[in-house]
Amino acid sequence: MFDAKSLFRLHQKVVGKRSALLLLLACAVLLLSAAQQKKRDTLPAKAEANAVTVAEAAQLEAVVTTTLGVFRFEFFADKAPRHVQQFIRLARSGYYDGSAFFRVIPRAMVQGGDPLLKNAATPKDRWGTGGLNLLAEEITDIKHVRGTVSTARIPGKAGSDGAQFFITLYPIPQYDGQFSAFGLVNEGLEVVEKISLAEADAQQRTLTPIKILSIKIEAKKIEPFKDATVDQLRREVLLRTTMGDISLEMDPAMAPEHVRNFLRLVETGWYNHTEFHRVIPGFVIQGGVGATRAGSPTHTADRWVHNLKPEFSKLPHTRGVLSMARGETEDSASTSFFIMLGTAPHLDNKYTIFGKVIDGFETLNKIEQAPRHGERPVERIELIEAVIKP
Repeated sequence: MFDAKSLFRLHQKVVGKRSALLLLLACAVLLLSAAQQKKRDTLPAKAEANAVTVAEAAQLEAVVTTTLGVFRFEFFADKAPRHVQQFIRLARSGYYDGSAFFRVIPRAMVQGGDPLLKNAATPKDRWGTGGLNLLAEEITDIKHVRGTVSTARIPGKAGSDGAQFFITLYPIPQYDGQFSAFGLVNEGLEVVEKISLAEADAQQRTLTPIKILSIKIEAKKIEPFKDATVDQLRREVLLRTTMGDISLEMDPAMAPEHVRNFLRLVETGWYNHTEFHRVIPGFVIQGGVGATRAGSPTHTADRWVHNLKPEFSKLPHTRGVLSMARGETEDSASTSFFIMLGTAPHLDNKYTIFGKVIDGFETLNKIEQAPRHGERPVERIELIEAVIKP
């Protein structure tokens, strides 16, 4: 069997230095000693009758609590059912509790789940050798992108997938088709990234393992307003700002998916403590950018942030209209919104109007008159809280 250096030299000759370096990273992450895996590791016994079904697994997610924070991931139950079922079974048995993330590549990858690391006295040369040879691979079309959860294995050895898992923090196409991906981090990626920055040696092994305090299996969080009808989307929203309140009325008849998106973010508190970062008198005030959030740019509802297809209408952009900001492409709107301070016909049928101000025009006046540096207010204008009215 090739070792990491041999694979590196071979690949370097074929495809060049840059790709070879990426392959070397893959080998450094997951090349484990087959000699130390002479016998099959054992799992906690569990009757097959009690095993989770694929349909049940699709409604579950893992909650991983570490010494550096908590993250969650959902399962690709339809793509890798045996791996998902095994992970859920092991997590529920406490198999992972007390183990650790022991191998990291900064902002690229973390690996953990070896039960041998429950024992603090386990020699470093044995890290990554436990919990393997448990089941056959399930190679699918899932890509190793930011947040992909995949199964460690012994390179070149069929049926050596096990309990260990790794998470990629940027796209690594060299892993695609080589490892059994079975999940995706949907909350707390910043925690995974923090783990990846742990101090490590030349073999990417952490100087101090990052402990996995527990892995619990919980019901997948329910997406607010996911199946709401147009009538159920006819709601009013109160924006409490540092300069006063603004009441908004949604218009789901014109833009149901934009209203659904806005209400979802309001309901989950996603907009709370963001700011109105852009003020242009006579034109717009703009807010709703996560990077402006006081305390942390990330939020537990980030899992539901996505780009929206346009829902343009013939409604005019006049004072008090609520519309969705976007980038150069029409389907790039996601969270940022603006409220009109004047009339702007050049925006009509190019930006999605999904509501209007029904109360709080005096607050709009205050924001419009606030001192600015260019388009940015001198003093922070915070959206303290956005709430859906009863």
